[in-house]
Amino acid sequence: MNRSEKWLQWAIELQSLAQAGLTYGKDIYDKERYVRIREISAEILSNMSDIPIETVKDLFCNETGYQTPKLDTRAAIFNDGKILLVRENNGKWSLPGGWCDVNISVGENTIKEVKEESGLDVKTISIIAIQDRAKHNLPVYAYGVCKVFVLCSLVGGCFQENIETTGFEYFTESNLPELATEKNNEEQIQMCFEAYRAGDNWKTLFD
Repeated sequence: MNRSEKWLQWAIELQSLAQAGLTYGKDIYDKERYVRIREISAEILSNMSDIPIETVKDLFCNETGYQTPKLDTRAAIFNDGKILLVRENNGKWSLPGGWCDVNISVGENTIKEVKEESGLDVKTISIIAIQDRAKHNLPVYAYGVCKVFVLCSLVGGCFQENIETTGFEYFTESNLPELATEKNNEEQIQMCFEAYRAGDNWKTLFD
């Protein structure tokens, strides 16, 4: 872990402690101190990342209750042994997916994200893996993320213009394009291929 990542980890821990204190603390003076600890954590993150302090507060200090990871789903869709990737606006490629909405399940969210980013209709088959993003993807985020990789089968549909992607293609395991590695890296794509080939014998991975 380099120096900047260490500072980020300290800021994350301060934010988590402050949020828990604001949730469960009873003494008004203690709550004032927790507010200041939260402000310090935001100031550290802003200083280390050059992100404006107000943006940091909106992203980093806007939750209440006990701090828990966010959920991100990624759909693995195969056709003739090739995996479907969508092209991001920056030209890089990823498995279709995104943040889970609070009012729908992981499976429903996976189907929704595929439709929004590719125009395709799918059905979910099984969970390939549940991963702690911080152990697999860079850059490190200022909040915890659990990534859920879901094996899906194609039902129908066709590409539709949207604000997130500019198209999709199917790729072989040996001919992957430039990946949006903050969302999925080559190791994770290979994991999806292994799950696809294993079929019913695949056991969900988690870490």
